[in-house]
Amino acid sequence: MQLREMIPEVDTHTHTILSGHAWSTLTENCLAAKKRGMKGLCLTEHAPGIECGAPSFIPHSQRMLPDVIEGIRVYKGVEMNILDHQNRVDIPPHYLKLCEFAIASIHTHMFPERADREANTATYLEMLRNPWIDILGHADDPSVPCDFEALAAEARRQGKLLELNNNSTTPHRPGSLQSLKAYILCCKKNRQRVCVASDAHFHTMVGSVTPLMTLLDELEFPQELIVNLYQERFEAYLQERKARLKGL
Repeated sequence: MQLREMIPEVDTHTHTILSGHAWSTLTENCLAAKKRGMKGLCLTEHAPGIECGAPSFIPHSQRMLPDVIEGIRVYKGVEMNILDHQNRVDIPPHYLKLCEFAIASIHTHMFPERADREANTATYLEMLRNPWIDILGHADDPSVPCDFEALAAEARRQGKLLELNNNSTTPHRPGSLQSLKAYILCCKKNRQRVCVASDAHFHTMVGSVTPLMTLLDELEFPQELIVNLYQERFEAYLQERKARLKGL
């Protein structure tokens, strides 16, 4: 089956109303995933550094949630903000340790130093070296320039993932399509594992990644490098994660 005909079984980047500027509840997101025939989603609320984001203790609160909602496995995670080039993030380690999956992202409106390509790259590399962080969010964003080759090399060295974000195919992140293509080709060249994510802020967006999957098809991206294409493959990565974090 061609990638353009497929929906990843696990969406690794979704938000609810707790993120402050998303519009759906967790139950609505799970029902949308179920309707698409998916098997799981990562609950990755924005952390408090972003306006009206969830509090820093959100990974602790998520432990009260069931693992399965409306037949969908909910992996408890967070999208933390990279705050500066001193590598500060807005989820402290004692809460970060409670996550099943952690994204680290630069959000342009709160990162005025973003034009410094060398410094951006150095910060992203430090994020990849943080054992609790699994993946960089939307690092293809051309308004935050960085060295894709360096990111792919370090992600592979650390056994980490890179995100392909469907919003980079839409007007929501203008001017990103060419950068996204370059990012995809870099991951392909380096055999770097990725997750294809919706970055959903409304329930109809959950699992809605056809433009990105079509682009991956056109660029002949290897299916085996898409970690969240099948739940079993994503679960295998989580076992790698547990082994990495054992004893920390």
